[in-house]
Amino acid sequence: KEVAIIGGTWYGGEMKKGIFSMMNYWLPNEGIMAMHCSANKGKNGDTALFFGLSGTGKTTLSADPNRALIGDDEHGWDEDGIFNFEGGCYAKTINLSIETEPDIYKAIKPNALLENVVINDGEPDYFDVSKTQNSRVSYPLEHIENHDPASAGGHPENIIFLTCDAYGVLPPVSKLTPGQAMYHFLSGYTAKVAGTERGITEPTATFSACFGAAFLPLHPTVYADLLEKKIEKHNTNVYLVNTGWSGGGNGVGERMSIKNTRECIDRILDGSIRDCEFQTDPKFGLAVPKTLGDIPPSVLNPRDAWADKDAFDTAADKLAGMFKDNFQKYVTPGFTDYSSFGPL
Repeated sequence: KEVAIIGGTWYGGEMKKGIFSMMNYWLPNEGIMAMHCSANKGKNGDTALFFGLSGTGKTTLSADPNRALIGDDEHGWDEDGIFNFEGGCYAKTINLSIETEPDIYKAIKPNALLENVVINDGEPDYFDVSKTQNSRVSYPLEHIENHDPASAGGHPENIIFLTCDAYGVLPPVSKLTPGQAMYHFLSGYTAKVAGTERGITEPTATFSACFGAAFLPLHPTVYADLLEKKIEKHNTNVYLVNTGWSGGGNGVGERMSIKNTRECIDRILDGSIRDCEFQTDPKFGLAVPKTLGDIPPSVLNPRDAWADKDAFDTAADKLAGMFKDNFQKYVTPGFTDYSSFGPL
């Protein structure tokens, strides 16, 4: 029987993720890519995908007043293009305000469902985490004013991998070759941050294959091979965007400003980043723009943002070692080996 049994949790997301896991089993056999990502579409019809775990800014950065939202979490990629699996959104509400997340805040109205949110004096209190830090809201996609009614788009022109680098080593934006894209897709590096998991109070480095390891019933390289075929067939550009730390790791540096991150995203989506002059990161081999919009060049090159260059080199070596150690699990007989596209 096609039945999913869920027990021992008050987290409604287990329902959607249970079905998503099965789609990750069935669809690749039909040449359809199932993806844990958000998607939006420009006024000219250009589609973009945003991959990233909780806390990397996937939902925030894909909500763009100049682009229509296709969906915020689960999508498929078939011969016709991108399509949303879901009819709504499932957003975190911790510390929610109209100033920080206006689209989500305004979407909470009749036909939306709050989950594990504390009610004080008859009103939801998004700053009260006494029940859980993982409070949520479910709402129909049409509650987002700037949504795409078809919940579908063409083949993506750009794919953006979002990471929250807690070590302050990765550049704010870099362009990936197809091989590098598969390496970072399989690595799924980010940091668990406060508000996404119980007991996490500060950034902690983690790796999650394909930005969703918990939902993958097949070997992760199966998904990487399929994604690589699609990006090469449709000439899709792939970028790695770091929404984490700059000028030092957690406790020393500062979180990347949303202004600079948004500038990176905007320059990717309007295509101007492709006209930049790039330099190669010596440790990770990434193509990093020397200048980009209004972002200070010292921020674009992460080593320049650190006052202590020796400390940066030590942190870079440490992170590179973590990537290599993690990737060993994907180097198995019978599957494509993408390890040569990782750090030196």
